[in-house]
Amino acid sequence: MTRCAVYGAGSWGTAFAMILGDAGCDVTLWGRRPELAETINTGRTNPDYLPGAVLPASVRATSDPAEAARGAEFTVLAVPSQTLRGNLADWAPLLPADTVFVSLMKGVELGTAKRMSEVVEEVVGKAPGGAGPEDVRRRVAVLTGPNLAREIAARQPAAAVVACADEAVAKRLQTACHTPYFRPYTNTDVVGCELGGAVKNVIALAVGIADGMGLGDNAKASLITRGLAETTRLGLAMGADAHTFAGLAGMGDLVATCSSPLSRNHTFGTNLGRGMTLEETIAATAQTAEGVKSCQSVLDLARRHEVEMPLTETVVGIVHEGKAPLVALKELMGRSAKAERH
Repeated sequence: MTRCAVYGAGSWGTAFAMILGDAGCDVTLWGRRPELAETINTGRTNPDYLPGAVLPASVRATSDPAEAARGAEFTVLAVPSQTLRGNLADWAPLLPADTVFVSLMKGVELGTAKRMSEVVEEVVGKAPGGAGPEDVRRRVAVLTGPNLAREIAARQPAAAVVACADEAVAKRLQTACHTPYFRPYTNTDVVGCELGGAVKNVIALAVGIADGMGLGDNAKASLITRGLAETTRLGLAMGADAHTFAGLAGMGDLVATCSSPLSRNHTFGTNLGRGMTLEETIAATAQTAEGVKSCQSVLDLARRHEVEMPLTETVVGIVHEGKAPLVALKELMGRSAKAERH
């Protein structure tokens, strides 16, 4: 039986632990609160994040990171992206030397503008006794796609992409998480898959703001489409495959996150569009909306690669610079006319 450790007992970490358990894996789910781990073990549910979703018997929880790490063939990382570096520095010495790291995170690190796989490579590669970033790179996989945790917790049909530079590793992970309701596809374009997951959160904020302002479906469709164009431009500048953005990691994830009321980023943007301040919106949000912090690091990444991303700039202006959504809208609509494939 395949041993898996899932670090992060939030909604997506818990849902993916359920997938792995349903696929026949032996899963240890790590959460920082001992009382939540006890509740999960006794009640087979995570009432704080996925109430009503029954976990299989092969999933057990712990608050001890060393216990979770023991014998893990796959180490799944499902913590907020901005906390990954510090957490992983503590966990890396506990993990088996040949474990495969699986990133469920959809963000870009503030300050460094590094993708999550790059953070893993850097931290694990430099850990005492580490094999070095090049070896780690072939053991870092990304799982992404239109995967709203509450729908998956209800075991509704969904598909995803598992991406790794080593296709054989991607296929191993594909087998480990393939269930009757969860269909993973493989890909070797780690850069494109990660960017699709990170930038879609920023675009979902923009679409949410438009919804909160009462704008129509034409506006939302335009934001989604132009958002995909921004994501593709950045991806191509960073060496990604353009086809990735037409797939589950690109358009698929973008549509789900921009359209569903279950999306944290869309909901966050809606509250901003209705006139709530950033502080009020953060206070009203129970879980992390990755795009709130990552929009700044995505814009930093775009500037480093000299890629124009006007929607991302607009979101940063509203979220972090206090620009009124109506003013931002007028500025966006007033930009000079261009060819669609500019």
